[in-house]
Amino acid sequence: MVGGSLRPTRRLRPTPLTVFPDLGFMSSPTLSPSRVAIAILCAGALAFACGPRTHSEAASTASLATAAPVLQQGTAHSHSEGSTLASNLDVKLERDGVRFALRVTNETKKHLELTFPNGQTHEFVVVDSVGREIWRWSTTRLFTQAVQNKLLGGGETMRLSEQWPHPAQHGKYTVIASLNSTNYPVQERSDFVIP
Repeated sequence: MVGGSLRPTRRLRPTPLTVFPDLGFMSSPTLSPSRVAIAILCAGALAFACGPRTHSEAASTASLATAAPVLQQGTAHSHSEGSTLASNLDVKLERDGVRFALRVTNETKKHLELTFPNGQTHEFVVVDSVGREIWRWSTTRLFTQAVQNKLLGGGETMRLSEQWPHPAQHGKYTVIASLNSTNYPVQERSDFVIP
C-alpha cells in the first residue's frame, strides 16, 4: 500500500457465558458436562413423574375391593342421543371416610380416544344440603398442563375412585363426580347421608 501503514488486526476474546449468576448454574466460562447432564436428568424425571398414567395404573389406584356396603349406587346414564359412554357413581361409607367411585364404560365395539386438557382427568366435589362446597378432591393436588389422551377399548370400563377422608359433620350431602374429557365429558351426582 502506498502512503499508508498496515495496522495489525486485533483479535477479540469471547466473553464468558453467564446465564444465571445468582444461582451459580452455568456461571463459569466452561460448561461442566456433568452439570448439564444433571439438569437434563432432573427435567426428565420431573416430566416422567407428572406425565399421564395408563388405564391399568388408574384401575389399580381406583380399586374398590373393600367389604364396606354400598350406601348409594348410581344408575347408568347415556348423556346424549347417540352417546357412546355410560356412567354410574357409587358411594361407600368406610371406617376412615367416604369412598366415591365413578365408572365410565365405552358401550361401542370401537376404541374411543378421550382427550383431557391437562393432567386432571376427573374431579369429585361434595356439597351440603344447601349447595355449599364442603370438599373438593383436587384442592391440594398439582396437575400437569399438558394435553393428554386415554384410549378406552370397546366395552372397557374406566374406574376412578377417591376417598373423602374424615368427613366434617353428620348430615345429608351430594357428591358431584365428573370426567374432565373435552370430547366425552361426563358428570354424575349422588346423594348420601353420614349418620
